[in-house]
Amino acid sequence: MKSNKGVIAFFTVLVSLLTVILIRTLTYGVKQPAVTACKPSDLDFISVQGKPLARFQEALRFRSISWGHGNQELDTLQKFGEYLIQEFPRIKAAPFIQTEKVSNYSLLYTVTGTDPSLQPYLLAAHLDVVPAPTDNWQHDPFDATIDDGFVYGRGALDDKHVVLGVLEALDFMISIGKRPKRSFYIAYGHDEEINGYKGAKVIGELLESRGVTLAYVLDEGLIITDGIMPGARTPIALVGTSEKGWLTLKLSVNVTGGHSSMPERESSIGILANAVTKLENNPHPHQLGTGDEAATFEHAVNVVPFALRMFFANQWLFSPIISRVMASKPSTNALIRTTTAITMFNAGVKENVISPYAEAIVNHRIHPSESVQQVVDFDTAIINDPRVKIDVLQAHEPAPPSPHDEDSLGYQVIKTSIRQVWAEKNPTVVPAIMLANTDTRWYSKLTKSIYRFAPTYAYPEDLGRYHGVNERLSIKNYEQAMNFFYHIMMNSDIGILEKPASHKELYYIASACSGI
Repeated sequence: MKSNKGVIAFFTVLVSLLTVILIRTLTYGVKQPAVTACKPSDLDFISVQGKPLARFQEALRFRSISWGHGNQELDTLQKFGEYLIQEFPRIKAAPFIQTEKVSNYSLLYTVTGTDPSLQPYLLAAHLDVVPAPTDNWQHDPFDATIDDGFVYGRGALDDKHVVLGVLEALDFMISIGKRPKRSFYIAYGHDEEINGYKGAKVIGELLESRGVTLAYVLDEGLIITDGIMPGARTPIALVGTSEKGWLTLKLSVNVTGGHSSMPERESSIGILANAVTKLENNPHPHQLGTGDEAATFEHAVNVVPFALRMFFANQWLFSPIISRVMASKPSTNALIRTTTAITMFNAGVKENVISPYAEAIVNHRIHPSESVQQVVDFDTAIINDPRVKIDVLQAHEPAPPSPHDEDSLGYQVIKTSIRQVWAEKNPTVVPAIMLANTDTRWYSKLTKSIYRFAPTYAYPEDLGRYHGVNERLSIKNYEQAMNFFYHIMMNSDIGILEKPASHKELYYIASACSGI
């Protein structure tokens, strides 16, 4: 009798569990807003033809390279900044727009809206690019050649389409007699590729000194991906709502050296090799379910096959399985944990000399659910050898998650603008973790709502073009980028978009917004 009761209880629990899983699978999801599509026939559509395309090409011809700390093409950056100011005379002449140079080469625009009660926002980008060795490029990386509907050039993806796209949107707004209700800033740092210490950092400090607080910040970041999430029925637009931190450690061992004919039982190299092997064999624990990677799956529930939907909607149960699958690939493993990379190992001076000293460099990219100190403590415990000295060389805490619920102005404005401009593709917009680092950290004291998204549509084969060869952007995509930022400006004036405005409403947004 007791055995039967146990069997009945087991099956009761199993049926209950399966029922919960099935109900969540069938009902769970995050709605994507219905929108009015952005079309070339709209009165407020910005065409890429003519000056916009020519200006984008010219911007790509500036060799605004950051080679390294203390090594930049400053003369070119100076000329590029002057070009942007002079090439948009309407922006320069508008009485409600102030243009400033910061640290000689960065630019800060202050666009004053008609309603001072509305909290301003900030659109950010950077003027510098990484080096571009010409080997294996189809076209010279600084010629801005057009080939088969694409503009080739260093900075086409990272990040000059944002720099020019924002200015074109603002210039268009002025040209049709509009002035925004909500004030906003445009911040262009000149050294993002080398950590932004003289550009965005100084801009952030300047705004803080003026008492500025922001509704949200939108900077470069993640993109619209097509074919990258397995089984997804729509493109997935990833909006970076948090950002990994980083930590560089130096591990060093200093013991007795001597002649190779009389070695000690352990050498500095052997001790250090054992330490780094321990780190590689003991990865940091997965954090699936503690950060925005969980929200990524939750927001994509409605557009994946049933099996994936079941897993995504029930991460409370299936996270061990999901994390194991994600850990099998470096690209997905990086989303769920703090990663460990042994990047340098130095020791020895001669083949018959036992080196007393050895050192290794370890680079961590820190999951937003962990801290720098937690990572140091974890490594120390794993190595568990007092002979290995651990020094912190550089560190930056991860960015905390920004809000992405229905009451989050910045996220909803970005989400709706994406769906309006790429309406024909019906993208699913999801929050996500940004693996790389941006200038956004320098604006963290101004707002808790920081988003990282670049208006770029990409297929899997395009991802290697970032900082790689044959960087390019389609002419159509650049046109979409301009219209995306125009929608950002207009939708920010409307506010939370329970019912997104039609293009007629955008064009005639309010009589108070017209007149300069």
